[in-house]
Amino acid sequence: MYLKSIEVHGFKSFANKIDFKFENGITGIVGPNGSGKSNVADAVRWVLGEQRIKQLRGASMQDVIFSGTEMRKPLSYASVAITLDNSDHVLPLDYDEVTVTRRLYRSGESEYLLNGTVCRLKDVNELFYDTGIGKEGYSIIGQGQIDKILSGRPEERRELFDEAAGIVKFKKRKDASVKKLESEEGNLVRVKDILSELEKQVGPLEKQAEVAKVYLKKKEELKSLDVNVFLLENDRLKGQLESVEEKLTTATEEFDETNS
Repeated sequence: MYLKSIEVHGFKSFANKIDFKFENGITGIVGPNGSGKSNVADAVRWVLGEQRIKQLRGASMQDVIFSGTEMRKPLSYASVAITLDNSDHVLPLDYDEVTVTRRLYRSGESEYLLNGTVCRLKDVNELFYDTGIGKEGYSIIGQGQIDKILSGRPEERRELFDEAAGIVKFKKRKDASVKKLESEEGNLVRVKDILSELEKQVGPLEKQAEVAKVYLKKKEELKSLDVNVFLLENDRLKGQLESVEEKLTTATEEFDETNS
């Protein structure tokens, strides 16, 4: 695997679209102070996902977009694409050539593309784990970084050694697993708290349940009694109706006899 090209447009001092071509071997970029040599390394670090603007020698991320000159207007976006030969498939992709692109607009919107397909920063980071090419890798050492590495804290140097040893991917996976476990432990604590509160309610709820059972039983009994009362009242009214009908019949017969 080796670097084939870097395409830069609108990044820092690169107002025009520039395509740096590289071949196997050593390539040198020379020029006077202020000509933008360090911006090439910054472009590579940026396209590989650098989020710390201080590492890119700026005050805000929008500073990487060409800001214009007296003769040229500022650009609305910055774009960097890095192409790697992957014929040996060091990168875990089924492509012989891999291109990673990053774009940033003045509106604040940004995007990453992997061989032209939109992807996440996480995908870019994971692609270059343990290759030495990532933004934290040892393949990109910018101006002043040697002294920073030598005078830095042990844990900062450890990151560089881990990358060289090829264990970053496993450490990242371990950290992600630990975070998930910590999150699940927090969920378990909340579940235990909820269970504790529910257990306190069990006693009162059992009493309420017993009262509810008695109520339902009495309600059924009342319903049965209401039905019996209705039936008895119905029988009584039927008897009264029959008695009245008999009296009416008798009275009618007597009335007819009297009139005859």
